[in-house]
Amino acid sequence: MRFSALRCQLLVQAVAIGFAPFAAALGQKQIISFTSDPGSFQVAGGVVSQPQILVSSNEYWGVIRAAGDLAKDFGRVTGTNFTLSNGEAGAKPAAYEYKPITRNYTHYEVNATQYFYCPEYTDPSAENTVIIAGTLGHSRVIDDLVGAGKLNASGVQGKWESFTTTVVEDPIAGCSKAVVIIGSDPRGTIFGIYDISEQIGVSPWYWWADVPIKQSKEIYVLPEGKVQGPPSVKYRGFFINDEQPGLSGWVQWNYPDTPYGDGYGGAFYSNVFELLLRLRANYLWPALWGTMFEIDDPVNQPLADAWEIVLGSSHTEPMMRAQNEFGTFYTSKGLGPWAYNLNNKTIDEYFVYGAQRAKPYFRNSLWTMGMRGTGDTAIEGLGVDVIVEMLESLVQNQRAIIEDVLEARATDVPQLWCLYKEVMSYILQGLTIPDDITLLWADDNWGNVRRVPIGNETARSGGAGVYYHFDYVGDTRNYKWVNTIQLEKTAEQMQLAYTHGADRIWIVNVGDLKPLEIPLSHFLDMAYDINQWGVDNVSNWTIAWATREFGSEHAADITDIMTRFGMYAARRKFELVEPYVYSVVNYNEGDAVLEQWKALVDDAQAVYDQLDDIHQPAFFEMVLHPILGGQIVHQVHIGAEKNMVYANQHRNSANDLIAEVLSRFNDDGSLTARWDSLLDGKWKHMLDQTHFGYDGYWQQPMRNVLPAMAYVQTAVSSVAGNVGIAIEGLNASIPGDNKYHANSGANLVLPPLDPYGPVTRWFDVYSRGTLNCDWSAETDLPWVKLSQYNGVVGPDNGTDSRVFVSIDWESAPRVVNDTVANINFSTGCGRDGFSNWYGAPVVQLPINLRTIPSNFTEGFVESDKHVAIEGPNYQRIYTPAGAAPDSEITYRTLKNYGRTFGGVTLWPQNTLPQTPELAPALEYDVYLFTNISKANVTLYLSPTQNYLSDNTPLEFAVSLFPAGAEQAEPQVIQFVGKSIGQGMPPGWGRAVADSIWGLASDHNTTTTWNVAQEGAYTLRVWGLAPSVIVQKIVVDLGGVRLSYLGPPENFLVGRDELGVYNQTSFAGGLGVNRRIAKRDR
Repeated sequence: MRFSALRCQLLVQAVAIGFAPFAAALGQKQIISFTSDPGSFQVAGGVVSQPQILVSSNEYWGVIRAAGDLAKDFGRVTGTNFTLSNGEAGAKPAAYEYKPITRNYTHYEVNATQYFYCPEYTDPSAENTVIIAGTLGHSRVIDDLVGAGKLNASGVQGKWESFTTTVVEDPIAGCSKAVVIIGSDPRGTIFGIYDISEQIGVSPWYWWADVPIKQSKEIYVLPEGKVQGPPSVKYRGFFINDEQPGLSGWVQWNYPDTPYGDGYGGAFYSNVFELLLRLRANYLWPALWGTMFEIDDPVNQPLADAWEIVLGSSHTEPMMRAQNEFGTFYTSKGLGPWAYNLNNKTIDEYFVYGAQRAKPYFRNSLWTMGMRGTGDTAIEGLGVDVIVEMLESLVQNQRAIIEDVLEARATDVPQLWCLYKEVMSYILQGLTIPDDITLLWADDNWGNVRRVPIGNETARSGGAGVYYHFDYVGDTRNYKWVNTIQLEKTAEQMQLAYTHGADRIWIVNVGDLKPLEIPLSHFLDMAYDINQWGVDNVSNWTIAWATREFGSEHAADITDIMTRFGMYAARRKFELVEPYVYSVVNYNEGDAVLEQWKALVDDAQAVYDQLDDIHQPAFFEMVLHPILGGQIVHQVHIGAEKNMVYANQHRNSANDLIAEVLSRFNDDGSLTARWDSLLDGKWKHMLDQTHFGYDGYWQQPMRNVLPAMAYVQTAVSSVAGNVGIAIEGLNASIPGDNKYHANSGANLVLPPLDPYGPVTRWFDVYSRGTLNCDWSAETDLPWVKLSQYNGVVGPDNGTDSRVFVSIDWESAPRVVNDTVANINFSTGCGRDGFSNWYGAPVVQLPINLRTIPSNFTEGFVESDKHVAIEGPNYQRIYTPAGAAPDSEITYRTLKNYGRTFGGVTLWPQNTLPQTPELAPALEYDVYLFTNISKANVTLYLSPTQNYLSDNTPLEFAVSLFPAGAEQAEPQVIQFVGKSIGQGMPPGWGRAVADSIWGLASDHNTTTTWNVAQEGAYTLRVWGLAPSVIVQKIVVDLGGVRLSYLGPPENFLVGRDELGVYNQTSFAGGLGVNRRIAKRDR
């Protein structure tokens, strides 16, 4: 296996964290042991042959049900199920009573009472009781223990979703010792129960991702116990959305249809509810497309309440009614349009029904307020002022309905208003929202938070939250096939929101749910304990996750693999990868990308092969499959781009690429078939989502389609001869005419070589005809070396000849000048090789013989008329004279973040916007050879939004000046424009597609400077607010060529060795961790 240097650090982290062979509950204090430690209490194995769990008969139904899960979980781990008792002999199973709605969906009526039942009870056995679980104030046994002074519940009493677990002596008559779980509320107790399940070896993903359950006969509870306080975020959950064709196809395959569509009924949602609770989450927006949660199956809504799930509805579904209800039962029946200005009486009645239907369950309800247009669109046909006034009146009416129907004060009923897309802009237009309603700010659908609470918003009693996306349908393109989420980005953005007070609700769009297990787990763990899993702890979280799912032996390797995958996938959503994206002629970019994916696939496959059979399905689902899929996507599109370039150069090998691309495309189909056959077809259809063939359009194609390619006629040779020559950096070829160079041009010029740049350049000699021809090349300078001086190309050879050009610097003249080497060619095929109608082909290599002065001991050196710098590789942090002496403002490096390397951002995250006069700056030392009046300094910045509102736009500043001279006046740039209505800032579409501001011509991240003479320069960069994240800096002195990831990082004096640092592609750079260690010594 070829693992990166990151793996070594991860191994050290894993040892430092001290993981056991299988982890405790992820991030939670360990209370379970599989060996007998001093003072530990054995709950499984040993003398107790039939252990029992005790709950009270007056306990919440959802707690009793979870205790039943724990009894089964012990059976899954040990082979012996625990029994469940409520302390009463002959007790019947606990029942939850509800009255299902009738099928009249415009007037509220219910049918006769029905019941959900918990698992069967066993008669009580005090001597076998090893676990007692209950909720304060709702469990007689727990209240008796607290009243008798045997338990101290002060650490959790009155707190949200808190629990304590401890071993208690003589808790009940006849029981000498038991583990007691006390919850402050029902979900607190449930989380305490599932905490033990997870620690004994049952992953939350045991069913949804087929993580095998760890086996152990002996289980002990440690004597220290634990107290788990309130979660960081009050409401934490996910939104099942965009669920066609994947999830809905799978649901069709596994569950009977409902009267109104696919089988999204109680059988399906029971698995969803269990997953939520095992992940320590509490909140759900049910599936939206083609479904109606409360109607598809009348058990859905009461079942959520019984399980203690807080039910909500999406941003487009107010007052507990599904989006499709109005069109299905109102508009289609002639009851008017979904337009409050035209049909408010009917719509108010629609809201009343939603409140009536939810009333029995409103203890576990979180109400979505407001209103958008039909089908998840903006309200149309009205001016903004009219919309604002109408929405304020509408919400006032909604709150009156809540008070009237629920017989409760509106201020006591949890509500949110999701400020999604255009709704956010209404705030700036004067929209007034009642203080107790939670402001649910949204990201831009691409993981960039659009707003955080500011000003007096931070003091609102309703608080604030975030609606985030791991899946999306819409501009700039759908992304909903597989996981493409970079955890480091999620951590930075969600911690930014939390730091600014968005701690009431975190809800994330997870699309089909299944392919997004890893980012969903990370998101919810952050929401549960942001202090443990913040932006600096992503690799620790991944190690913990990998240990829990696959064991400590492979945890460091899997963490390394998933960290690299997160970066590669986040460069560009797989649906947005197209042939034009990565350059196949500049900076060896396309080949480097493919090499990275190949190494990643090899490493993931190696771990898969080492896992035992029972772990392989889970690893395939969550790790190997998206990596294999990502490799194929890039092979197809980069291969198609090569085909078009080669066809324009009239190469025979263009046709070979068609065959290669078609083979990889078929591999994609085989990968889906492999998925469908996994575990006897358990997840068949879950990955039916198309992902090839978008062809510039945002909506999903109805079938996977190859990108366009070109076929070269093979029966007739090129009129310019059977042998062609192409070079790095150009689409052109010689001999012969084409649109990439002047007519009858016979020479091509390679990018230059110099001591501080790439160690090689390349040219290709290839066949473009029907004859096999030998060729030879020679240089006119003896110290210019070729990797190959002759060869044969032709139909029978089947391959082009790639020749690398290098310099023997030891033999090169010891002078400072610029020269050009000429590489001349001949063939043994005479005029059939190179047609005599065109000049003899010559490849020219510019050579810059130069050196830097000895006093330039640290910094980046210009090569090829540019300097490229990875943002975290600054030389120092500059502090201006005017900065406060006690200021804690600095910069933080985000490791393994962004597209290629890392990022660096102003810190701490609640820092107010700054000015260059007072703020610290990142300082880079550079040595420039080229004199130019317009040197462009371009920053590659993460696609952040104006999260402090458009009234406080994000800014950066740059200054470039000769080293030791007075600082040039910083140029301060606002690089994010304003959002108008539901539109995003200008240039946003390219920014999120490219994963940076700075690549598109209309992105405002470039400043221009005069470089008057050769010498050392100081480059200062200010991120003038947190989340202005510098990923890369490119100083263009007239030599930057088109690419997606930018030029490879330049030679860094003090780090790199001449002739050793390859620099031929971005993939050859050093890791961020090594650089930081050197700088911080």
